[in-house]
Amino acid sequence: MPTDIRPTTGQEALELLKAGNARYVDSLTSTDEYMQRRPELVKDQNPLAIILGCSDARVPVEIVFDQGLGDLFVIRVAGNVVAPSQIGSIEFAAEAFGTQLVVVLGHSKCGAVTACVETLINPEQNYSPNLQSIVDRIRPSVYNLHELATANGQDVDADELVDRSIRANVRMSVCQLKHGSRALEDLTNSGQLLVVGAEYDLETGKVRFLDS
Repeated sequence: MPTDIRPTTGQEALELLKAGNARYVDSLTSTDEYMQRRPELVKDQNPLAIILGCSDARVPVEIVFDQGLGDLFVIRVAGNVVAPSQIGSIEFAAEAFGTQLVVVLGHSKCGAVTACVETLINPEQNYSPNLQSIVDRIRPSVYNLHELATANGQDVDADELVDRSIRANVRMSVCQLKHGSRALEDLTNSGQLLVVGAEYDLETGKVRFLDS
């Protein structure tokens, strides 16, 4: 049960999570179909889709797609970037469970993409090495858009650049998954795996699936 009361310390946040889990355990005896599936998932899982999404707290994947326990194999990382650990996780799900769909899910007002755009507009912007590694993975999808935006010497519309960059970043991640893994490429070429991109709109709640 979500609450509008926000914790002011880490310990208070921990207590909220403990209380939430206690409510969840109590609900397991309900007759709700959502909960009745849990026992069968203890031994195995059979997700219908693999989702590579952003870590943003405003994009809860199972809720966005109205799916229940065991329905989605979810990998979340800031900026929905592709790195070896994400590729390995997707390879595992595709091969172990035979899941035939991967969705790279970006979203409006993405903080990681915004950070990348800010470094291009303001090269003096500094981030920690670990955050910079995420920005660097996003940079190739944003750089050409920034160059085009500045080619005529006019000021860059940062909001528009972020919006376009979010979709460009999703498409780049889709391409990296299709061609950055021999296992995934083979599955894709044989028609056993579909990899698509999508963008979630924070304001409307709608998911727009992107053309390749």
